[in-house]
Amino acid sequence: MGNGERYLARVDGRLLRALSHPLRVRILELLREDGPATASGLAKRVGESSGTTSWHLRQLAEYGLVTDDSERGNRRDRWWKAVHEGDQLRGKDFIDDPDLAGPFSVYAHTLIEQRYAAEAQFVAEMRDWADEWMDKVEFHDSPLSLTPDEAAALSEEVLDVISRYRRRAKEGDTQVRVHWAAFPRKSRPETP
Repeated sequence: MGNGERYLARVDGRLLRALSHPLRVRILELLREDGPATASGLAKRVGESSGTTSWHLRQLAEYGLVTDDSERGNRRDRWWKAVHEGDQLRGKDFIDDPDLAGPFSVYAHTLIEQRYAAEAQFVAEMRDWADEWMDKVEFHDSPLSLTPDEAAALSEEVLDVISRYRRRAKEGDTQVRVHWAAFPRKSRPETP
């Protein structure tokens, strides 16, 4: 499996159905960000029963998104790990399909809610971070006037930059969350 394959799960209609449950997306996010875990450990973190998280883990495994971590656990203590580090999907693949538009909407809204929650948690914990981080953290929000092709080119360039920084964790690293989105917005100017 190439590095690109390890990184991305190309989301098709089949995977989208697996990811259209907010708890599954949250479980997958925790496994990707914090590493292998048990159903009971995940249950405590998401506020569900271990039976519920175990069922969702088996669903994610059926779709090839998680697998047993053979280096940990035993018959009584089953550990799970994410197969991919992230997902790749395009809304245009789903939005016009009546069977997939709903699952896509659920998945997209879940991602947006998790993005907001991650940023809100960071802001709440800002005082906990060493001074060396404070002048390095940046939130950026810029309205730009672009054509669709320019927006696509911008996204491609940003994703290329992100991929240049992707590597295995080293001693002294801190996990950094990077969010990227470029989307059109309807202008709603005030009229006299």
